[in-house]
Amino acid sequence: MTTPVILSGGTGSRLWPLSRSDNPKQFLNLHGDAPMIVETARRTRGDGFNDPIIVAGEAHRFHAAAAMADAEISLSALILEPAARSTAPAIALAAHLVNRQDPDGLILCCPADHVITDPGVLLSAIEEAKQAAQEGYLVTFGIAPDRPETGFGYVEQGDQLSQSAVHVVRSFVEKPDRAGAEAMLENGGFLWNAGIFLMKASTYLEELKAFEPEIYSASAAAMDDAINDMDFIRPSIPAFKACPNVSIDYAVMERTDKAAVIPVALNWSDIGSWDAMLKLGDKDSDGNVLLGDVVGHGMENSYVNAQSRLVACVGTRDLAIVETPDAVLVADRSVTQNVKHIFDQLKAQGRREAVHHTRVERPWGSFETLALGQRFQVKRIIVKQGGTLSLQKHHHRSEHWVVVEGTARVTVGSEARLLAENESVYIPLGEVHRLENPGKVPVVLIEVQTGTYLGEDDIIRLEDIYNREAVPADASAS
Repeated sequence: MTTPVILSGGTGSRLWPLSRSDNPKQFLNLHGDAPMIVETARRTRGDGFNDPIIVAGEAHRFHAAAAMADAEISLSALILEPAARSTAPAIALAAHLVNRQDPDGLILCCPADHVITDPGVLLSAIEEAKQAAQEGYLVTFGIAPDRPETGFGYVEQGDQLSQSAVHVVRSFVEKPDRAGAEAMLENGGFLWNAGIFLMKASTYLEELKAFEPEIYSASAAAMDDAINDMDFIRPSIPAFKACPNVSIDYAVMERTDKAAVIPVALNWSDIGSWDAMLKLGDKDSDGNVLLGDVVGHGMENSYVNAQSRLVACVGTRDLAIVETPDAVLVADRSVTQNVKHIFDQLKAQGRREAVHHTRVERPWGSFETLALGQRFQVKRIIVKQGGTLSLQKHHHRSEHWVVVEGTARVTVGSEARLLAENESVYIPLGEVHRLENPGKVPVVLIEVQTGTYLGEDDIIRLEDIYNREAVPADASAS
């Protein structure tokens, strides 16, 4: 059996402002009718596949769990990386888990944020590559290039394995310049490296032990001392932090003599820029992709995504324009990969626009900031069925809650009572309180905060059913 391993550790910085570090692109509906991580999991459902393993960061654990639950996809495991590391350590965590359960088990490692519009072609290639993987090859999937792309790495095909579409790998090539990309396209023996791998978990660990023994030992120790927390597997933090930050390409694939590649004529994109979104989208007669409330005149070859208001464009050519309630991006299409530099600047400045949208998802529901001023803040809070905020208090602010939909259970001090639509409650500064939804429909309420300091690090959690720690200074949730 093959276990899909979905790697969900990216921040999607090149797709800012839609993608934020708290809610990166793999959890967005960028192409299709579901978040990208769900589309990734759906590709490998059915005969021959176990339930997938997701490897995600601590900050995204509830996003990943909620996305799978909403799609009714069960998981073999949801492993939380204790620290940000590259793909070699992340895959190692899943490989140890699979290897201990099935020494002959195959793993299919897939990034959570790629678009594949013809999954049947991928499934056929996986079936074709299984024999080579079972024989001990580490098989990567190479996409037949249709243009001289400088944003991808390449794989050079070597000799073909007998009675198979799989080839040994002759070489790996880092992202080339334009001339190099054109030469490889003309050569015909080079493929885009899609970052998808099929291999025995045991083979990967053997090669990792040979070439990166620190990663092998540290990841093994991390899984030895892992603990189960609700639906999550938490590897040991100190053990995992000893892993060097190395990708699977550098750690294993470029060094092993077991690397193989299967060419796939796949409609594939890693959605690494807004220009890629233009290429994927449905274009009008002038080559534009217009999403949301967009009005244009004299536009050509532009991508415009309006999330919350009217965007009007006159005479725009070869631009990417992305509007959200709190930020607007305008970029030349030819350099949209450099959006990550804007993201990095915002992050370095401590700007919340790098981290959160105005609407922030939480395990109990969501909240959205409607107004923020001197000594006050207004939020719309939505608590899903069964959702429970932490039992908490604040040192610097008081709160007023007004229920506008549903029925809430409110605890203030030692008193708990139900609050129906159009009813309100006041929570004094320093008072212990909690908000719950005991009903069958979402609870929607308006929260008005007043006080000398309204930062979300002024939350002292006393109890939390989601096992969250104390809120850090840059957090934004109750």
